[in-house]
Amino acid sequence: MLIGLVRHGKTDWNAEGKIQGQTDIPLNNEGIAQAKALAERLSGEKRIWDAVVSSDLLRAYATAQIIAEKLELPLLDSDPRLRERYFGEIEGTKEQERHARWGKEWRNVAEGVEPDADVRARGISALKQWQLEYPDRNLLVVSHGSFLAQLLAELCSELEDQHLSNLSYSILEHRDQRWHPQLYNCTIHLNP
Repeated sequence: MLIGLVRHGKTDWNAEGKIQGQTDIPLNNEGIAQAKALAERLSGEKRIWDAVVSSDLLRAYATAQIIAEKLELPLLDSDPRLRERYFGEIEGTKEQERHARWGKEWRNVAEGVEPDADVRARGISALKQWQLEYPDRNLLVVSHGSFLAQLLAELCSELEDQHLSNLSYSILEHRDQRWHPQLYNCTIHLNP
């Protein structure tokens, strides 16, 4: 089984440096263009995906729709387990604001920030369900930066921790009872 992991396209809050979390912000024009760029890239590569699934938040779902339509793939029902980490009172703030109010360790002191273990558990729950329901299908998953970083850290601890760019594309292959990275945080489709 292959799982493709895609971070949604850019939003106005991404452009402003604000943390979105589960605040439901739509793609901006650049984000739509980014999603189209990945869809174009994938349409020119060997077909490996059987379906697309995404978070139920607008920015991820719209990205998934663009890709599924271009590749003529089924778009499965959105899955709230694929939502971004809930950032509580941090949502809508910029880095300077977070550091001024809570310090550099803001993740540990601000109210309502969803713990890493909970984010990872949501991702693993979805993955195990897909392995049972679609054991012979390769799924392209469109989600969010912090969520995908936690899932990748859980599944492939040997990967270098990198910031996942908007519309980054990673591929994991399940064999020998573990997940193996085939591609990680690739954004060549965004190069002019």
